[in-house]
Amino acid sequence: MHQFASIILVDVRGWILLQERDENPVIDPERWGFVGGHVDEGEHPDAAAYRELEEETGIRMVEPELTLWRETTVFHEGYGTEDTVRVYVALTHATDADITVGEGRQIVFVDPAVTATLPLGASAAQILPDFLNSNFYQELLP
Repeated sequence: MHQFASIILVDVRGWILLQERDENPVIDPERWGFVGGHVDEGEHPDAAAYRELEEETGIRMVEPELTLWRETTVFHEGYGTEDTVRVYVALTHATDADITVGEGRQIVFVDPAVTATLPLGASAAQILPDFLNSNFYQELLP
């Protein structure tokens, strides 16, 4: 079993930051998903969320800017395991121009209406529809 920290950033339009993964990862190659990744051994998931966000996007946030929205389990076919995923959320004024792609093909803000048409990875396919239908998301919107 693995532990992951995933981050959902919501911009001022209500668009969601997603990463298009390249062909190299074991989990969900060439699929769209959240920024984030493995929680290192001995690392707290909260710390992992901030670390992964900065490593993958160049965006630096500090506690308590990310809010834990949900902890769930997701089956990752690439590992053959049911893994723990903690999902953190924040509203941001960042734009695509502020993103430095540290991993994957691209990391961009995506219109929620388009997300259902994307080939989503396991975590995003399971979590994103619930998030977009949540009161939490609605309260973030301007």
